[in-house]
Amino acid sequence: MLTLYTYWRSSAAYRVRIALALKGLDATQIPVHLLKDGGQQRAEPYKALNPAQLVPTLQHDALTLNQSLAIIEYLDAVYPQQPLLPKDPATAAVVRALALDIACDIHPLNNLRVLQYLTSTLGVSEQQKTDWIQHWLRQGFAALEQRLALTAGQYCVGDQVTLADLCLVPQVYNALRFAVDLTPYPQIQKVYQHCLLLPAFSNAAPEQQPDAQN
Repeated sequence: MLTLYTYWRSSAAYRVRIALALKGLDATQIPVHLLKDGGQQRAEPYKALNPAQLVPTLQHDALTLNQSLAIIEYLDAVYPQQPLLPKDPATAAVVRALALDIACDIHPLNNLRVLQYLTSTLGVSEQQKTDWIQHWLRQGFAALEQRLALTAGQYCVGDQVTLADLCLVPQVYNALRFAVDLTPYPQIQKVYQHCLLLPAFSNAAPEQQPDAQN
């Protein structure tokens, strides 16, 4: 049995939802609201599952696993239909590098807990917070655009959906949410639009989730 602890607007949970949909896997989704009740991720029962107090968390039989990329690679190994990593080691390494560019270098700087620290502890204004988000997204996207110019076809690496696309789409969603101008990033825009043509991506979108805006 697959159980996914998720939050509708979490970029990391969004990645895993796409993977589940691409592979046709039916997982029980348990919402963990990151704002309600002081943040439900801080409640003791959830902390016992994930001491980092982050989403997503996946349970599969006796296994409890955190970190979206580890979860996706696990799903890819156990459920090999619609593979998300190429068999060629060099191409797979390129896919992983692009995914890590997004998941490790871009995403953490606009993660909710970072933004909450900026406003609640450091006392920055809402405009300063927005400036922070836009600055780091633009810087990350500028580098990513150059990489995609060398690797992209319809998707991040060639014409098959990979782990890199599962990371790209939620990050572009965030950029649009915070009004980042995507005009300088035509490769990113092209890949994003191709991905959204696939039901697995559109159905995994934040607004399509049962806990959206609850």
